Amino acid sequence: MFHLAGPRRVLLPAYCLALCLVLPGCGAGGSANQTAVRQMGERVQVGPLIYTILETDWLNELPGEASPRIPQHKFLTIRATVTNSGSREINMPLLHLVDDANNQVLEIDDGKGVEEWFGIYRVIKPADTLPGRLVFDVKPGNYKLLLSDGGDLEKEITALVSIPLRLREQETFEPGVVKKEGE
Repeated sequence: MFHLAGPRRVLLPAYCLALCLVLPGCGAGGSANQTAVRQMGERVQVGPLIYTILETDWLNELPGEASPRIPQHKFLTIRATVTNSGSREINMPLLHLVDDANNQVLEIDDGKGVEEWFGIYRVIKPADTLPGRLVFDVKPGNYKLLLSDGGDLEKEITALVSIPLRLREQETFEPGVVKKEGE
């Protein structure tokens, strides 16, 4: 039989507690959020969804049926791909932009006129990749795109991707390749 005596009896429980707090899933409950801010072009896994943010574009208007749609501020479109790495269909949630003051802006729910708009109802089948564009009406500036797995608020998994302000020269990101538009 194994028997601990003296200081070891105190150190072992402390060691186990410290180990448990470091290992994922062992610590206190709450949101499983990633705190590192990722860069455009990186594959970012959020639960079973894998997002890749490919390019941004700032627009003064969107095509409309009778006349162009004018934003309150400026339209920001974000081209992305989303892959479902899970084993069941998943509804891709609406996403938010986060500004420097930590204010959140929800993507607009009417992207008519935007080529490849994701739409509102976006179901992704297992092992499928959905390409598309998100649309926001925001003041020009630097933002972070808040990615989500669409889970319950208490168990939601999120990640942030830096969306730097680039009004004149847009960059397109493909996995492993960075090129400027027009090249």
